[in-house]
Amino acid sequence: MKKGQQSRLIKTLLCTIFSLIAFAANSVLCRLALKEGEIDPSSFTVVRLLAGAIVLAVILKMTARQDVKQSRGSWVAALMLFLYAVTFSFAYLSLDTGTGALVLFGAVQFTIVLIGFFRGNKLSVLEWLGMAIAFGGLVYLVLPGVTTPSVVGFVLMAIAGAAWGIYTIIGRGSSSPLADTAFNFARTIPLVFVLAIVAIASVQLSMEGILLAAISGGVASGIGYTLWYTALGGLSATQAAVVQLAVPIIAAFGGVIFVAESVSQRLLISVALTLGGILMVTLGRHFFMRLGHSSNT
Repeated sequence: MKKGQQSRLIKTLLCTIFSLIAFAANSVLCRLALKEGEIDPSSFTVVRLLAGAIVLAVILKMTARQDVKQSRGSWVAALMLFLYAVTFSFAYLSLDTGTGALVLFGAVQFTIVLIGFFRGNKLSVLEWLGMAIAFGGLVYLVLPGVTTPSVVGFVLMAIAGAAWGIYTIIGRGSSSPLADTAFNFARTIPLVFVLAIVAIASVQLSMEGILLAAISGGVASGIGYTLWYTALGGLSATQAAVVQLAVPIIAAFGGVIFVAESVSQRLLISVALTLGGILMVTLGRHFFMRLGHSSNT
């Protein structure tokens, strides 16, 4: 492997890891704020997106070069970002954590793979098998806590997953992840104001709720999504779909580290299945390409 390829691989790996950690942190922050009643879902979404827009605008201003033409995101990406954020918040009002994670990441994976299929992206046997094993590991993790979801909660979380899947697909074409993410957040502001006006009668705020939403938006969302757009440059669509199944696993370990929860046998088995499946998907296409090359020579 050449030095340049090795550097890109390391960059993709690190950005993927840190963005997945940010996704997990985002889920924890949202659950903490809504579960304790510190803030209503509309206000959480409003503060989250505004904080992300402000933080990213400052970072972009500090790092932008005047002689370089920057990307400016897109209205489609901004709409998907807003749709994901608002439906995600409202879905967790009627879904428990395990069921919500299963619906969300199942919808993300299904959306990305389906779009790839219609674009002519054929999966290898190892990729299909890896996807099944990784998703099975997630199901095994959340199965004890899975309850029959409410129809409204299920639909909202499925929409959130589909929106995030489309946002991810759009991000694979980003040439300037920071600028694209910053402008995507900025483009959500008109929608944020509409949401704030519509939901003004049900506003419920506290300083802790606002702080949790601001951290979620400025750090876990704004910076985390920038890292994700950067990582997408080195991931296939299928890889991008499957690696996100690691987020609930990371969140579970976050509970072990920060909430002193015990490491269960179920968690360890789930980790092995999910990470093993992700590894199969990541290496599957490379394996079959090398196999095909060898047979041709």
